[in-house]
Order: sequence, then C-alpha cells, then structure tokens
Amino acid sequence: MGGVLVGFGIIGFVILVGYIAGRLKIGGPDAGYTLNRIAFFVTNPALLFTVLAHADLHVVFSSFILVAGIAAVAVALVYVLVARLWFKSSASETTIGAMASGYVNANNIGIPVAVYVLGDAQYVAPILLLQLIVFAPIALGVLDVADRGSASFRTIATQPFRNPMIIASVIGVIVAATGLPVPDEVYAPFELLGGAAVPLILLAFGMSLNGQRPFQAGTGRKAVLVSSLLKSVGMPVVAYLLAHFAFGMSGAPLFAAVVLAALPSAQNVFNFASRYGRGVVLARDTVLLTTIASVPVLLVIAALLAPL
Repeated sequence: MGGVLVGFGIIGFVILVGYIAGRLKIGGPDAGYTLNRIAFFVTNPALLFTVLAHADLHVVFSSFILVAGIAAVAVALVYVLVARLWFKSSASETTIGAMASGYVNANNIGIPVAVYVLGDAQYVAPILLLQLIVFAPIALGVLDVADRGSASFRTIATQPFRNPMIIASVIGVIVAATGLPVPDEVYAPFELLGGAAVPLILLAFGMSLNGQRPFQAGTGRKAVLVSSLLKSVGMPVVAYLLAHFAFGMSGAPLFAAVVLAALPSAQNVFNFASRYGRGVVLARDTVLLTTIASVPVLLVIAALLAPL
C-alpha cells in the first residue's frame, strides 16, 4: 500500500508541476500540445516497443484484455440505453458519450499508473491495443456515417496502422514472440527515449488542466454526469466482478485489472469529438471530471485491493 501511495504521489507531483508551468506560460501557449505530440510520436512508441519486446506475452494477452473489453462494452451499452431513453441525443453524440464512458486514458494516465503503481508498463499494452485496433475504428465508423451519410472504409480500416504506438507495439510483440535476438546497443536509444515518455505525458496533462471550466449550465450536464459516473464507478465495479468471479483473479492481477478500468476517459474521445464537431463539451467535461475523480477512486481501490 505504501508503494502505491508513493506512486500516486509521484504522478500527482509531476502533474502539478505541469499545471504550474501552464499557468506561468512556460514554453509558450502551445507547450502542452507540443509535448503531447512528442510523446505520441516519439517517446511513447519507444517505451512500448522496449516494454513489449521483453514482455511475458502470457500476461499481455491474458484475461486482462477480456476483462477490459467486456467492462468497456458493458458501460458503453448502458450509456447508449440511458442516452436514447433520457437525453434523446443524436447517434453521433451518443457515440461520443459511450466512448467517454468506457474508453480509458491508457496513454496519458495509464502508462504512468502502470509504471509507478502497478510496477510494469506491460499491463497497459493490451488495453491500448484493444482500444486503438477495435474500439476506435468502430466509433469512427459510426461518426463518419452520422457526419457524411457514408463511411470511408479505407480511412477507418487503416487508422490503427497509422498510429505509431500500434506500430511500435506490434514490432515489440513480434520480437517477444519470436525470440528475435536484438543487441543491447539497438535497445539503448529506445530505452533512453522511452524514459522520457512518462514525464512528458504528465507535464503535458498538467498543462492541459489550466483554464478548464467544466459542468456549466446549458452544456448537457446530465449526459456528462452519467458518462462520468459510468466511467469512474461503473467500469471498475464491472471489472472487479468479471475479474474476480468470472476469471478467478486475485492479488496483484485483480488489483491491476480494476485499477486499469478506473482510469479516466481518454483525451482521444475529445479529439474524435472535435474532429466531427459532435459532443465536444460532453467529451471535454467528462475527460476532466473523470480525471479529477480518478484520484480518490484509485486510492480507494488501492486501499481495498493493493497487495501487501
């Protein structure tokens, strides 16, 4: 438990530094955006490659991916049902809300949590792959149809393979699966770059919190509240029930499965909403509120489930 609290303390401190840097305009108004792009295209792929190349694939592709997938689909379907019956929202806004309910921040928050709280970045890899290869193309297809009346199959089908983190992850998995001998001299620059991934992500995320004013009247607060509750409370509860009772997990694996389900909504949801001009406020406010809520939620999970 003490190690878990230290991990959260490290993460929180770096996010706070990023927030202060954003308030002071250190690096200029676009510093957070620039750091995010460097992390997305350079340091995160390097980290995922080195982690997966040395990973135990029995862990990466174990029941973790089933727990994550089923829990995400379950809360997304609940949101769709509530949205159609209560909010009467459009198909595109319902899609954004469903994504916000079950699409976790496996990158900006997931990687630091996996490194400092769970002790191994490989735990987050299956969720990242599942979301980018399966969930994102489906959601983009729905948004494409709602926006244009038709979907660009080529764009949707090739989207995961234009993502540098997917490419790096696939290469890492191939190295691990085949036992391909890679010299330490080859790994060294990737390990150096990957070492910058977590601090860059956390600094950029802290900068992004500056100036946010969520939950204002007239912005669809009911939808934000439902998606936030499903993400912050519903998904970890479903993950616990699945992991413990359906898959027989206990100890560290159970803790990891529930912690990853409790991660906040991904900023990718906001990116998708902005791209199509649908549910932008819903996505933005859910991402921010679930990020704030994830701190006490994760601490409760750690108190209840963290291995001694």
